[in-house]
Amino acid sequence: MPEEGVPLTPKADLLTTEEILTLARLFVKEGVDKIRLTGGEPLIRPDVVDIVAQLHQLEGLRTIGITTNGINLARLLPQLQEAGLSTINISLDTLVPAKFEFIVRRKGFRKVMEGIHKAIELGYSPVKVNCVVMRGLNEDELLDFVALTEGLPLDVRFIEYMPFDGNKWNFKKMVSYKEMLDTLRQQWPELEKLPEEESSTAKAFKIPGFRGRVSFITSMSEHFCGTCNRLRITADGNLKVCLFGNSEVSLRDHLRAGASEEELLRIIGAAVGRKKRQHAGMFNISQMKNRPMILIELFLMCQGSPPAVPSISFRDSLHVQGLRHRVSFSSQMVTLWKGGWPPQIPLLAQRWLASALPQRHHSSHLDSDANPKCLSPEPRAPATPSGPLPTSDQLTHVDREGQAAMVDVGGKPDTERVAVASAVVLLGPVAYKLVQENQLKKGDALVVAQLAGVQAAKLTSQLIPLCHHVALSHVQVQLELDSTRHAVLVRASCRARGPTGVEMEALTSAAVAALALYDMCKAVSRDIVLAEIKLVSKTGGQRGDFHRT
Repeated sequence: MPEEGVPLTPKADLLTTEEILTLARLFVKEGVDKIRLTGGEPLIRPDVVDIVAQLHQLEGLRTIGITTNGINLARLLPQLQEAGLSTINISLDTLVPAKFEFIVRRKGFRKVMEGIHKAIELGYSPVKVNCVVMRGLNEDELLDFVALTEGLPLDVRFIEYMPFDGNKWNFKKMVSYKEMLDTLRQQWPELEKLPEEESSTAKAFKIPGFRGRVSFITSMSEHFCGTCNRLRITADGNLKVCLFGNSEVSLRDHLRAGASEEELLRIIGAAVGRKKRQHAGMFNISQMKNRPMILIELFLMCQGSPPAVPSISFRDSLHVQGLRHRVSFSSQMVTLWKGGWPPQIPLLAQRWLASALPQRHHSSHLDSDANPKCLSPEPRAPATPSGPLPTSDQLTHVDREGQAAMVDVGGKPDTERVAVASAVVLLGPVAYKLVQENQLKKGDALVVAQLAGVQAAKLTSQLIPLCHHVALSHVQVQLELDSTRHAVLVRASCRARGPTGVEMEALTSAAVAALALYDMCKAVSRDIVLAEIKLVSKTGGQRGDFHRT
């Protein structure tokens, strides 16, 4: 939910029950066989059970799904199941109750967990749990989410953070699919890839012996435009052929103006025919005017694995008979599927990738043999999702006489501690190009900086006089190239279980990695600037959690 909220759509502008069903009949008649009601939040519609029941009566419609925040799910699910609901997606971005309230702007974590267990109790398998992963907010919960799949038939779907109006998108907050996968494989090296349909939006994985599975939706780092078969209809009746596009066509207005079925098919066919080969890049999308995600509603899908371009069969004079897209109605959205053609392998993605400039990305890890994490849905200690930590009016490293003193942590309990720090190295165009192309005489600057960052984290107590020695269980140093600033972005993450935090280890790691980059490049330029060395987040400890906003 955007911080400022969203403007409420006047009821008169929303699709009525009959209008939703009219559009659904039209798409199903043309071969769509899956519809999903999504959001916004579909379960706040008083007629949602009736809509599902009437959709269930449509001949040819094989699957009716719903995407919900889960707060009303436990109460309504028995009625929805009886009405014909086939599948369930539940949006849940955190397993920490206090953080849940911060993200959603309301209480309700317990109700969501009740909804998940009610769905399992009623036989839904798998129950899909959608989690948008954001750096500095919930990337430290990846292992906790995956641990849920050990005993529960869940499909936990990690979604790359995507640009929409109102979510203050910043590419630094995006955690890529490969980074998430690497984190999981550090804990579960036996994680195995599952086969998937060509038109699937998710890359599925499973840990042997676990009841559920894990999926990744890689809209930003590895788009699936070439096989996308989805259409969306918003709560106010606008057709969106691409979730990330700002182009919409009002089907509601044409319906209310008395358009015939043939006219509606022509309008839909023309809109789908204008669908671009792929959505814009993440940086362009973030600058486009588009709806907040919460105002996108109905989702339609087509079975099979057709290419997205062209989207329609040229054999059809109305350009709709070959429609192989999902259609979503947002309630606020619906998804439609159609099959029947042999799958075609899209080659567009290969050309896009071949023409793209190579991006270097380096990640380094240090892990100890830690016990697998267990997860309980019971509430944890309250967390501070963002903002400054509680402060003290006294320096903790100074005694009563004003002399330097190490803090005694002997009486503190051992808890899980995680800290993330970052730094920016502004190289300038000449040094940047040499680093990007790995042409420095000293060798690979990024690899050297990685190793320096890991080593520095382990030696922090020897460098910072009053810092305790910490037995680190995990260190990760990542370096990404930023061509817009001719810079390298350094990110260091440290984890340990003990009586004291690891923010100094993370900060030292990021700072020394940046210094190592300077050392590797100083022969080329002395105008290199080290900037923005800062703590990004920390969790664990008596003073609560910190997440820089």
